[in-house]
Amino acid sequence: MTTHRFVPWTDWHDPGQPAADAARDFHDLMKRRRSVREFSDKPVSLETIEWIVRAAGTAPSGANKQPWRFVCVSNPATKRAIRVAAEEEERAFYAERANEEWLADLAPLGTDPDKSFLEVAPWLIVVFKLIRQDGGGQVYYPTESVGLASGLLLAAAHHAGLVTLTHTPSPMNFLGKVLERPEHERAFLLIPVGYPADACEVPEIALQRKPLSEVMVVES
Repeated sequence: MTTHRFVPWTDWHDPGQPAADAARDFHDLMKRRRSVREFSDKPVSLETIEWIVRAAGTAPSGANKQPWRFVCVSNPATKRAIRVAAEEEERAFYAERANEEWLADLAPLGTDPDKSFLEVAPWLIVVFKLIRQDGGGQVYYPTESVGLASGLLLAAAHHAGLVTLTHTPSPMNFLGKVLERPEHERAFLLIPVGYPADACEVPEIALQRKPLSEVMVVES
C-alpha cells in the first residue's frame, strides 16, 4: 500500500475579525451578484481571467483529480461561431424541447433564443467536465467537483467587479466541436464574463432569495 506524505498546514486564513462578522461581510458582497445578459464590450485583461480561473481551481474535488477545464475565449470569430450554434439549439429548445411549465418558469426572466451577449461579452469561459483524466485514469464525482469549481469562479468574477451569466444551452455538445476539445471533455457551463452594460437591467425576480428559514435546517 502506498504511503502518502502529510505536511503541516500553516496557511489557515485568519480574517482578523469574529467569524460571524467575516461571514456577514462575504454575504453582503455576494448578495449583490446577479446573472446579467446585458454586457459591455469594455475589455477585460487576460491576467484578470487567469486569476479568476486560478481561484476556481482551488475548489475541492474527488480524490483531488481536479476534473475540470476552463476554455477562455476572446477571439471574435470563435465567439460568433459559439453564438450561432447556441442560438440554433435555443430555437429548438423554445419551439420543441421545453414543456409548458418550463417556459412559464422562464417567462419572468425575459429569455428567448437571441444570445447576442455571447458576442458582446469580452470573454466566454466554457467550463468542461473531464470524464477521465488526460491520458486515461479515473476521475471521481466529476459533476460535483466541477460544480464547486464553477461556483468559486462566479464568486471570483464578482469579487473582481465583473458580471457573469451561467448559460446552459441544451444540448451543449456543440461547444466541444466548435472548440475542438477531446472526447473526454464534456461541456458543463458557458459563462460570459465582462462588465455590465450602461443602464443594465436584471429581472425583478432575480432580486428575490428564499429566506433562511426555507433553506436552512438546524439539528442541535
